[in-house]
Amino acid sequence: MKGFIVIVVVSIGGGIGWWLGAMVGLGTAIVLSALGSAIAVYYVRRLLAQYT
Repeated sequence: MKGFIVIVVVSIGGGIGWWLGAMVGLGTAIVLSALGSAIAVYYVRRLLAQYT
């Protein structure tokens, strides 16, 4: 179940990063998508470790 939660949150974080970056250009979208995914992984794993 933890893995599923991580995948969903990372997808959302990457999507938000892509959406924000796409306003500027393709390269920015790629970078912000990766950054959004990385931030999402950090926070969701931290949150899951705290509550489980």
